[in-house]
Amino acid sequence: MTAETEMRITEKSRIKRAPTRAVYDRATVDAILDAGLLCHVGYVIDGAPYVTATCHWRKGDRVYWHGSAASRMLRTVTSGVPVCFTVSHLDGIVLARSGFHHSVNYRGVTLFGEAVKIEDEGEKLAALKDLSDRLTPGRGEELRPVNDQEMKGTTICALEIDEGSAKVRAGGPVDDDEDYDLDVWAGVVPVTTTLGAPIPDPRLKPGIAEPAYLREISIGQAPKA
Repeated sequence: MTAETEMRITEKSRIKRAPTRAVYDRATVDAILDAGLLCHVGYVIDGAPYVTATCHWRKGDRVYWHGSAASRMLRTVTSGVPVCFTVSHLDGIVLARSGFHHSVNYRGVTLFGEAVKIEDEGEKLAALKDLSDRLTPGRGEELRPVNDQEMKGTTICALEIDEGSAKVRAGGPVDDDEDYDLDVWAGVVPVTTTLGAPIPDPRLKPGIAEPAYLREISIGQAPKA
């Protein structure tokens, strides 16, 4: 399936507050989704709202997440209920000359729809490899195969990237004109997500070198092509 160039805008997905920060093009939406590893999935059970944080990945026109087949969240979101799926990044703390105008720089995507359960075993295996390669590019080739018990115990969900929007703030503070003469520091404190040095498992067999693909892990920005 070829990705659409624009998101489908509906009453739910249209940005109403600060609409100048709204972005509906798929390239921006995909980049924000791809830059993250953690999503939040919102859904309703027995009239009560729930939000669950989980790992996600994108392949083409879908986002995926997975977990235990016994998960109440996964059983619920694959039963035809509406789902709200979000990914966000904090890029900076914006300090203005008044508390009222303090803000943050951010990138976020919200998607709406109904998730589906991936039933085909071949598609499930491919999706799990995509997850592995998203976390650590190339690692899927050296891992032992997933066994039947693990496959049965795993549920994979998919949500179409169709109805939704992105919202982005960048830049410095916007103060009232008269406040620019105040003797108050103003500006932006950048926020970045960084990776530390890998810590070997204490039970790692002697002689196993740190793989080069660990240097390809990407968080906060889109993965390298």
